[in-house]
Amino acid sequence: MIRQQIVVGDVRAPVLVGGPAGTGTGEAVVFVHGNPGSGADWLPLLEAVRPYVAVVAPDMPGFGGAEKRRDMDYTVAGYARHLGGIVDALGVQRVHLVAHDFGGPWSLTWAAANVERVASVSLLNTGVLLDYDWHRLARVWRTPVIGEVFQAAAVPAAVRKLLAHDNPGLDRRWVEHLAGLIRPWATKRAILDLYRSTTRQMMDRLVAPLAAKDIPSQVIWGTGDVYIPTAQALRQLEPFPSADIHLVDGAGHWVWLERPERVTEILLPFLRQHLDTPHRLERTPS
Repeated sequence: MIRQQIVVGDVRAPVLVGGPAGTGTGEAVVFVHGNPGSGADWLPLLEAVRPYVAVVAPDMPGFGGAEKRRDMDYTVAGYARHLGGIVDALGVQRVHLVAHDFGGPWSLTWAAANVERVASVSLLNTGVLLDYDWHRLARVWRTPVIGEVFQAAAVPAAVRKLLAHDNPGLDRRWVEHLAGLIRPWATKRAILDLYRSTTRQMMDRLVAPLAAKDIPSQVIWGTGDVYIPTAQALRQLEPFPSADIHLVDGAGHWVWLERPERVTEILLPFLRQHLDTPHRLERTPS
């Protein structure tokens, strides 16, 4: 894996890129993290997928190593434009999306406007969230003043404790990693902007263009998610009528970090089935 610095507009962000030796990124699996997150969250899956096809995992604006300026567009539409700029900068024409958390709305907003370029979609505890009631933290973040006070009080020890409580299946290493990602005040501010600018209507508008294309898709869902209920996994059949639904009993919101072997055995055959380069299907991981 290599880390490239890519500028979209005037926003610089690191992007992890890898793949089989001697291949380009004309076709790639693009992994899109959510909140809090970074491209490095995907390393367990990147290592499993990259022997077969190019992989791309950006840090999105406001998160990880990406720029976090106050004047940036921390809306779903803004993130979708940034993702499209990364895809274009790398020359990816045939995109397999793998998304988590807010990476779902970001990537699916881009996908709805670029359905001809989307080869497959894999949704991990995310999707087009329909009739969704915000979870308790999201309700706090969406409330002016109260959200700012909460973010100011979210010191590292408190964040670690909250993450461990809500996600008991995450080992300490990942809890520490995720808590570190939410530490910068600029990230906390970006979260407030993102959650306050997101509406149900944004989600509703994605259904028709995605359903019309009926993109090959699958949903992998940890049923122990305390943030997004399992009912949302089944709602993904509305934008993705042919989707395969895989429920991972007891796993939490970061399902692939808790059950990497199980998620890999679901994800990898699906991606290999939909690659446009059949000769790569004969490769074995080195």
